[in-house]
Amino acid sequence: MPGYVTHLEGAIDGARLPAGTLRTLHEGRPILVRYDLERVARLVDRDALVHRAPTMWRYRELLPVEDDANIVSLGEGMTPMLDAPRLGAALGLDRLIVKDEGQLPTGSFKSRGQSACISMAKELGCTAVVVPTAGNAGGAMAAYAARAGMEAHVFMPRDTPEVNRREAVLCGATVHLVDGLIDDCGRLAREHADANGWFDVSTLKEPYRLEGKKTMGFEIAEQLGWRLPDVIVYPTGGGTGLVGMWKAFHELEALGWLEDTKRPRLVAVQSDGCAPMVRAFEAGERFATRFEGAATVASGLRVPAAVGDFLILDAVRESEGTAVAVDEGRILDWMRQVASLEGITLGPEPAACVGAAEELARAGWIRPDESVVLLGCGTALKYPHLMPDVEG
Repeated sequence: MPGYVTHLEGAIDGARLPAGTLRTLHEGRPILVRYDLERVARLVDRDALVHRAPTMWRYRELLPVEDDANIVSLGEGMTPMLDAPRLGAALGLDRLIVKDEGQLPTGSFKSRGQSACISMAKELGCTAVVVPTAGNAGGAMAAYAARAGMEAHVFMPRDTPEVNRREAVLCGATVHLVDGLIDDCGRLAREHADANGWFDVSTLKEPYRLEGKKTMGFEIAEQLGWRLPDVIVYPTGGGTGLVGMWKAFHELEALGWLEDTKRPRLVAVQSDGCAPMVRAFEAGERFATRFEGAATVASGLRVPAAVGDFLILDAVRESEGTAVAVDEGRILDWMRQVASLEGITLGPEPAACVGAAEELARAGWIRPDESVVLLGCGTALKYPHLMPDVEG
């Protein structure tokens, strides 16, 4: 099918860049994909989407791959929106919904971004990819690279959870363990990419993972009858999904697909053991400084510096949202709470969102009658070492 991408755009300065080439950063900052939304609006009937396959690729015209033959898919999406009345009652929220991304092929929302970026890497002739990871991204990239027949390299901190390490190896990736954090892994990945001709698919360091992640926003809108919730609570490490959903809402409004153009307030959630975005938000800064001594059991939140910091903070502020750092010591309790009340097994990253929702409800920032979507970015089954064992 013909593509709908018009160009790429430098997020920091709006510079217009040509599409159809392998690109990483512009002026050291992320690049965004732009579409001919007027053409999409003319040619695509929103209400006909219901007849398409229930995967993220149902939004085909709003994704960057031109040739369907290049789509690398493991059947990702659509993930369920699960009402959580018992958890909501415990938190003081009457309309709490969990979007359970743990049901995606690799157990987390990383499936979306990796499907999109590996598809584009294939379309643009790439044969080897590399990624730094704090947890689930490495295994997801390895799986999609295997599906595409690509060589894969993963750099991860030596103390990355065992399941994440083994998953990447199982899928055929070469795994490099690093004594450091994800930004140290990112530096090494970049050096090896330059030396060996690998394509670096780091978070927001290429344009296409964002495009896969934004489909969460499309799904939320469609699943709620093309209306948006009052609040979305999002676990924020690199922040691709938060930025992607905000982009998706802009695109949906431009297409005229939304029944109500009121946007949700975005809540960026971090652990107080690694909270660079919260610190920058509270200080009124657009860019975040590196968070020294980062430590949290939520490996996906252990991102001391993010290249898309300004995009995260811009989206939160534009939405009239907020950023919250929760008590690191309670994350395991929140994992157990949501599983025992609702049977939904959330990993530590989305479990942190439970604490943020509770705090914001108690403070009156979220009213009891508001609709709240908690983004359940991954399953607890990827973190067996954090699960409680039989007592006695």
